[in-house]
Amino acid sequence: MKKWFYLMLTTLMTLAGCSFPGITHSPGTSKPSPGPTAGSGSSPGALSFSIVLSTASNNYAAKSPDIEKDKWVKQLEALTNTDLHMTMIPLKDVDKRLPVLLTGDDFPDVIQTVGGASSAAMSGTVEAGLFMPLDDLIRTYAPRLLERIPEEAWKETSYRGEIYGIPAWLDNPSRRGTYIRTDLLKQTGLPVPRTVDDFLNVLRAFKKLGVENPYQMRENFKYADVIFGAYDVLGYQFELKDGEVVPKFFETKRMMQAISVYKLMLEEGLIAKNFATVSSTAYARSIYSGKAGVWTANAAGLLDFRAQVGDSVPEAKVDIIPSPAGPDGKKGYGLYSSVINSYYINKQVSKEKAIGIIRFFDWMLSDEAERFFSFGIPGDTYTLNGGIIHYRFPQTKDEQDEQGFRELLWLSHDLTINRERTKLLPGGEDVLQAIDSTLSGEGRGNIVFIPDLDAFNIYPELAPNNPNQPPPFIVDHMVRMMYGKEPISDWPKVIQEYRSRGGDAIIQEATKRYHANEGVMVLQSR
Repeated sequence: MKKWFYLMLTTLMTLAGCSFPGITHSPGTSKPSPGPTAGSGSSPGALSFSIVLSTASNNYAAKSPDIEKDKWVKQLEALTNTDLHMTMIPLKDVDKRLPVLLTGDDFPDVIQTVGGASSAAMSGTVEAGLFMPLDDLIRTYAPRLLERIPEEAWKETSYRGEIYGIPAWLDNPSRRGTYIRTDLLKQTGLPVPRTVDDFLNVLRAFKKLGVENPYQMRENFKYADVIFGAYDVLGYQFELKDGEVVPKFFETKRMMQAISVYKLMLEEGLIAKNFATVSSTAYARSIYSGKAGVWTANAAGLLDFRAQVGDSVPEAKVDIIPSPAGPDGKKGYGLYSSVINSYYINKQVSKEKAIGIIRFFDWMLSDEAERFFSFGIPGDTYTLNGGIIHYRFPQTKDEQDEQGFRELLWLSHDLTINRERTKLLPGGEDVLQAIDSTLSGEGRGNIVFIPDLDAFNIYPELAPNNPNQPPPFIVDHMVRMMYGKEPISDWPKVIQEYRSRGGDAIIQEATKRYHANEGVMVLQSR
């Protein structure tokens, strides 16, 4: 497998829609226009505004000596007739540096934040009236935004019923899937498992075939919580129960059933004996080397897993299947928030400039924008022949980072996956099928607090390690019960101890905020 192909697949897996030669344009769609000369920048009379963005840990952005002179920024300016005064902040520093910018003399015209209107970085700024309500502007000047962005995403960028932020969103918040070696499944003669019992029987059959890790576990149950999902007791999720908002692991009967299944898997050798200390590196190594039969991972990584496992086991076939259903017939992993990033306009911006900014964001959902951010510049990164785009995929890590940076500039769009590039890859349709069909029918709902509960900072051992790990206190007890050091029947005592050690404070705050509808989002199970 060539190195460049790995780079291409790695790009597919990143959250910011970064994914992956030719694309046929359907009748009625616009043809690629030559556009301005590459890197030509804006023209006289261009809309000038300042904007603060996150680097999103992109090395190309971090290494740029002057981001405003970058060729992709200049090309964006040329396509939109804008003059962008851009500042980029490392992702790790956003929560610290953004509040300083918002209270200083250099308050930008537009800011990007991770999450929605109540994120930690925004912390009261919308409530304080620092940003402009956008409802009227969007209805009048942004028909694409209004039509394309889902209602759930608008809700996350709203405050007291008014829209303040323009989101970059997920059309499908069910991102994780259950992977299986279908070549091994074929050897067993068993069908695709549908229930937890079916799932266990497949793992047992894999064990008989000599598979070292029939189900690949990982420390803290991260990307290893398929059974907790089946029983709807994911340790990082909350639900309303008897008037209180409580963690789902308060469902004592289902929680004990789920732990019992994991304990059985350990006793039968269906998971590794050292499952509690398997690092992310060891987890990937086991899968790539062909030692795992089933595992959990983001669906966007399907082609990467096929390539990596195929290098070790040429006859291997990797697919995503429906997750095993629990007693209620539902299944899957935790649903993610709909909003990844969002953008807010300084209240002091003039109406004329605000209209221009709104139109700039509306352009992000045009065919021209999708073509630019996905494929780049004609004659540079792609060519057009007979209506088909031939894209030159990244050949090196630096080129991959550059492609990622170009896509970082695609400020508002569906970040689930880059569909146009994915279609062009061998097996790309399988990825889209998994996302659009398999994953769309599963996922466990949750009560989400944005920003997090204050009590989480006071009682960190009781706080979920978001977005997908149970609290350390809960992980410790689950592991001890699986190893037989505590009886599973003691789970009610675990809940009592959770309450006494600070859990009551967490529940009280969660319940109060839920009933007051303060920074609360309810995601419904599928």
